[in-house]
Amino acid sequence: MKLSKYIDHTLLKADSTESDVDQIIKEAKEYDFASVMINPYWVSHAHKSLAGTDVHTATVIGFPLGANTTAIKVAEAKKAMEDGADELDMVINIGELKSGNLEKVEEDIKAVVDIGHSQEKIVKVIIETALLTNDEKVTATKLVMNSGAEFVKTSTGFSTKGATVEDVALLKEVVGDKIGVKASGGIHSKEEALQMIEAGATRLGTSASMKIVNG
Repeated sequence: MKLSKYIDHTLLKADSTESDVDQIIKEAKEYDFASVMINPYWVSHAHKSLAGTDVHTATVIGFPLGANTTAIKVAEAKKAMEDGADELDMVINIGELKSGNLEKVEEDIKAVVDIGHSQEKIVKVIIETALLTNDEKVTATKLVMNSGAEFVKTSTGFSTKGATVEDVALLKEVVGDKIGVKASGGIHSKEEALQMIEAGATRLGTSASMKIVNG
């Protein structure tokens, strides 16, 4: 197992500077992470900087609240792909899920998945587990599977808490081997990373990537 290839090396802080972005790109090249995960504004810059490597450029859609209209999420995804994004991590409409309007939630997810797949991009869907009951987590994960996305993802890292081993295990139980599970938020050590993988995570989102790979 190559631990670095499980990791989306993440920098999503509002005050991230170009030099901050350049630093994580440099680290991603050196340690061969799965991707660099940055806000949409930095996608073009990251894509150009990562040319010639197998490190993907990843970005977020409808982030961090998920309450954008579907049309805006689709437009954001289109622009990100034009700028060179290989992977799109979108946030579901959490309020509509909790309202029980599941058809609207699935339509929102599928719209982004379809536009991503039109250019053969990987789409991960953030359900924000911290805000959901276990039943809602299961329901949301099933909607993600129905949409055709490649991953269900636990968290934005901007809510009340991030990934837990219990949540990863629950999502893995639902998806089996059909799609991946991305654990994100609050993973700060190699021990925590390995616990997430043991529970079923196939990708990790973290800003503590260097600490994790260096043990």
